[in-house]
Amino acid sequence: MKWIKYIFIALLVVIGITYISIRSMILSPPNVDYSLLNNYKVVQQDSNLWVCDDDWLHKNKGGLYELYISGAPFEMGVKNGLLTKELAQEQELHFVNFIKTLIPSETTLNYLRYFITIFNKDLDDFIPLEYRQEIYGISLSASDDFDFIGDKYHRMLNYHAAHDIGHTIQNMNLVNCTAFSVQNEYTKDSSLFVGRNLDFSAGDDFARKKIVVFCKPDSGYKFAYIAWGGMIGVLSGMNEHGLSISLNSAKSGIPMSAKSPVSLVSRAVLQNAKNIEEAYEIIADHETFVSESFFVSSAFDNRAVVIEKSLDETDVYDSESSKLVLTNHFQSKKLADSKLNIEAKNEGCSVYRLNRTHELIDQSSNIDHEKMVAILRDKKGLNNSDIGLSNEMAVNQLICHHSLVFKPSERLMWVSQFPYQENDFVAYDLNVLFSDTFNVSRPDFIIDSLSVKSSNFYRKGGVESIWEYRQQLDSIKEHMGDDNIVELSESSITDILIKNPNYYYAYYIIAQHYKELKAFNKARQYFNKALECEFPRQVDRRQVIDALKEMEELN
Repeated sequence: MKWIKYIFIALLVVIGITYISIRSMILSPPNVDYSLLNNYKVVQQDSNLWVCDDDWLHKNKGGLYELYISGAPFEMGVKNGLLTKELAQEQELHFVNFIKTLIPSETTLNYLRYFITIFNKDLDDFIPLEYRQEIYGISLSASDDFDFIGDKYHRMLNYHAAHDIGHTIQNMNLVNCTAFSVQNEYTKDSSLFVGRNLDFSAGDDFARKKIVVFCKPDSGYKFAYIAWGGMIGVLSGMNEHGLSISLNSAKSGIPMSAKSPVSLVSRAVLQNAKNIEEAYEIIADHETFVSESFFVSSAFDNRAVVIEKSLDETDVYDSESSKLVLTNHFQSKKLADSKLNIEAKNEGCSVYRLNRTHELIDQSSNIDHEKMVAILRDKKGLNNSDIGLSNEMAVNQLICHHSLVFKPSERLMWVSQFPYQENDFVAYDLNVLFSDTFNVSRPDFIIDSLSVKSSNFYRKGGVESIWEYRQQLDSIKEHMGDDNIVELSESSITDILIKNPNYYYAYYIIAQHYKELKAFNKARQYFNKALECEFPRQVDRRQVIDALKEMEELN
């Protein structure tokens, strides 16, 4: 059942949080120049612009935050922390509340505090000094409200491994990202385009206030990436040389100790690589504690590749054609036939989604940024079949934290505004943002003529409908186990199913409701309806079949 998977997520995250509180009594923050703290203060210039020295935080007209940050590592961290203080504190609150909804028992939470002393005990040894200094600078503005979890610096440090913990959970198929590139005969002007959906988040509230960060470090290259308050790691981004990178999980062995967080590995790539060869060297040089695929495109090389990294090996997958697709399994010669990878392909929906993405590309012609967005927004299955909304088999599962399109040759980047891929995609020209003549005091640089308007699904209330659908299912689940459970009315069931009639999960939850009421005929009806739908994973189908068998034994 899905609630078991979510509890497992919560257990691992709580383990990570527990470790923070223990290690914070042992480790010391990095050496920094504390005199810098007297140099900076935030000035609010208007209702949507906050300035700190030469850096700033801006809220654009669509609600997307934009952060310009520059300088040495600790300096950048301090200014970042000051500018995004409220955003970071809100993100931490959403994150902690998300965990509490999954594990409400304080006893369980407290017990797990002592379990983490082995795992992750050396995380700081695998994070370069410059990044530890930057994170420490941010932590100086962190909230006191969560000191019960651990020291501010160690909380911020360990949150950068949260992505790795989440991708470890991909072994249970809860992370399903998609990335692809097209060029030459597929695109309108033969240019290379790259698209990606990051389909992992800690809930809608966590994804609501994401930040587009424009970073000008005192060493390395300038780069842009998508983040949230307190985050310096990169899940998706592009640098001044037109090198882009995004992360897609792969099935991984269970880590026994901490290594380099993959988001900081990709940060090192953006900051220090101008081509694919240099990106490969950086990725291969790092030890990671989860398996990961790095989708790397390069204006210098005018192509894209996938750099695949398991716990033991690094290999490159190049389709050697004008399109390249990545979902959540390895495709390279060294790693494609590994036992874990074959299990992932057989049990999950990664292969299906990869094939659907190829199909969408092949159905298109003269692809430009708008058609890239259309592919990223697609909610259908193979042959344009209706597989239900929120199905992980689809490219667009309506859970996306952020969605992006890159055009490396022109340093153009399109970023989705909340929610998911359905709202406007705003366009940024990194040539302008990173030019020496850029006027940092006037952060109004979205290219309106290139922005992609919101989808019909969004404009016609589709997102609000799916939110209501999820709330209705959550309400049913919350009341399961109640001593005085009340039978759902036929009108309530109809109202739920009409919103998403082709996805199995609502039928499954309604069947479980009737099973608990011992209304076995009705339960059997809805279990069988669920079996008529497309299942994203074999384990989902087995859960329905097992529930039917269990009910027959009870009847």
